[in-house]
Amino acid sequence: MNEINNVLICGIGAVGSIYANKINEYSPENLRVLVDKNRYEKYIKNPKIFNGKRLDLNYILPDDKSFKADLIIIATKFNGLNDVIKNIENFVKDDTIIISLLNGIISEKMMAQKYGQTHILHSYFIGHSAMRKGNIITHDGTGFIVFGVLNPEVTDINDKVLVEKFFDKVGIKYKTPDDIQRAMWLKFMLNVSSNQTSAVLRMNFGQMQKSVKCRKFLTDVMQEVVNLAKAHGVKNTDSMIDEAFASFDSMISEGKTSMLQDVEAGRKTEVEIFAGTVIELGKHYNIPTPYNKVLHELIGIIDG
Repeated sequence: MNEINNVLICGIGAVGSIYANKINEYSPENLRVLVDKNRYEKYIKNPKIFNGKRLDLNYILPDDKSFKADLIIIATKFNGLNDVIKNIENFVKDDTIIISLLNGIISEKMMAQKYGQTHILHSYFIGHSAMRKGNIITHDGTGFIVFGVLNPEVTDINDKVLVEKFFDKVGIKYKTPDDIQRAMWLKFMLNVSSNQTSAVLRMNFGQMQKSVKCRKFLTDVMQEVVNLAKAHGVKNTDSMIDEAFASFDSMISEGKTSMLQDVEAGRKTEVEIFAGTVIELGKHYNIPTPYNKVLHELIGIIDG
């Protein structure tokens, strides 16, 4: 493949809608948004509104065989990932590049079990939270996709170049750190601490930022992730907490984490990819994770 043209997006919630809107503005004829039949009927009848503008998109159903993607961007919630892995099958060709903007650190491994690691880039979204209320999504434009090649021996390094060129063409902001593994663990640590704490305490970023006791609690939760990162072989872990707080303090005060928004809307949370993953890794490396065990229990009660 010489360049990326056809793009498939899976999930047009708080993150996916940002990039569906961006690519649709650039080249709507080359974009498809994967939905099931229920969502297709829902979105046609009641379109998403992104920053005050209707999102009129070209939707496609999983059984359609008329479209092959050069790039697939997965932006669903974690509880929808297994369905997405199955539903993208008709749109994957030998050189299709797949990136996942899901929270956590395990989605790439799950996708590689079916599609191999050759064309799967490690990636995530970071920035200000989009605010979602019903079909209305608002975002201030502060955010970017971080991506890279974890292991050039198993993943095609040219895929990174192709995605860079496509993002430059479309106007999508991105970063490509030298150490994508460390970058992903840093984002994971930020999510494990701030998302879960906000969901339990029902606090927005500003309230958490101003609370000395909350910041101490966040530090303790982060330290569990740092301990696991060291055991996992992540480099330069000593400065990770300070870097995570720098990102945390840059969030707009009235903003809410995605998990708090899920709790307020009565949606199931992503606690399993946060505390659940930390607890499992703690068992694997024989490292205590008491703060995440408590958060797991409390959020499990909220989820019902």
